[in-house]
Amino acid sequence: MGILSWIVMGIVAGALAKWIMPGKDGGGLLITMLLGIAGAFVGGFAGNLLGFGGVSGFDIRTLVLATVGALALLWLRKQLAK
Repeated sequence: MGILSWIVMGIVAGALAKWIMPGKDGGGLLITMLLGIAGAFVGGFAGNLLGFGGVSGFDIRTLVLATVGALALLWLRKQLAK
């Protein structure tokens, strides 16, 4: 995936993660994008470990893996902020 695809995936995955797990956490589009991109890495790594495959293209499986990774990072961020 190219850098533009990672940015688009990051925006979508980060927005989905914040929609699924709402709350008062700062950050705008940039934080959402970075959270989603990092979530794609985390989700891809976890997907490879569990046998689901990694994040390789823009499809529904990749979106789910990236969103789950972003949710994990968002949860971790909220836990550290307490």
